[in-house]
Amino acid sequence: MPAWTTEQLVRVEQALEQWVPPDAPADLGQAMRHAVLDGGKRLRPLLVLASVRACAPPQPAAWMNEAGLRAACAIELIHAYSLVHDDMPCMDNDVLRRGKPTVHVAYGEAGALLAGDALQTLAFELLTPTHSDIPATVQAGLCGLLARGAGHAGMAGGQAIDLASVGEQLTLEQLRQMHRCKTGALLETSVMMGAVAAQASAQASQALLSYGQALGVAFQVVDDILDVTADTAVLGKTAGKDADNHKPTYVSLLGLQAAQQEAARLAEQAQQALAHSGLGDTQALQSLADWVLQRKH
Repeated sequence: MPAWTTEQLVRVEQALEQWVPPDAPADLGQAMRHAVLDGGKRLRPLLVLASVRACAPPQPAAWMNEAGLRAACAIELIHAYSLVHDDMPCMDNDVLRRGKPTVHVAYGEAGALLAGDALQTLAFELLTPTHSDIPATVQAGLCGLLARGAGHAGMAGGQAIDLASVGEQLTLEQLRQMHRCKTGALLETSVMMGAVAAQASAQASQALLSYGQALGVAFQVVDDILDVTADTAVLGKTAGKDADNHKPTYVSLLGLQAAQQEAARLAEQAQQALAHSGLGDTQALQSLADWVLQRKH
């Protein structure tokens, strides 16, 4: 693991530990912390911070670093809330997440529902600190990006398509659209939030958008592959659920080898977007694209 990645993971963990409250009423704080702390790949926060690194000037203003860290934690909270709700009996009904019992197993269905709600709103609270030098226009831009990425045209819409597609035969384009929304939207949003926090140029922002779009779908293609090639202990969640639930995936539609080729094509597309971005230090973003393609869990 590169030294930069290790350093940023420590920053994110410390900030989440500080900002996710343990003392919310009636075990709500504990349920929130169960959902967020001590687990997860933290890909979305790393993408935010890598994008800030690529776009910021050599001596960035202190508020840029603060905005980047707040954006990194905010998008992880949105991701965590989506997993809490996704695992509930009314959706995927899963009992294992990040190698430990899902929140509804540990705290009950009502507790899980409220924990997800509270994590979602806490994300926007982090982006709008009361006392901060982060410009109001940057705060508003970050909130708008996160809302669109998580909402009906992004993650929530993709989950709706996913639930409606169980047992259905989708075309490749329909499957891509589902994945662009369900998984790709938040990964794309992560990259763009970093660009907003660092006040990236229009050219850089467009290149990063292309990178984020390709990487987002590549991540889900690899997810589909791992669901049939990895085991539960490695994944930290129940393997084989897609096939058991008759969900359309890249593997079920294309076959394993073609799905692997599609993932490689998309990862290369993401790398090419960086190569033509005009940005100087894209090493962290390049490494994250490599990780997405090669990951084992």
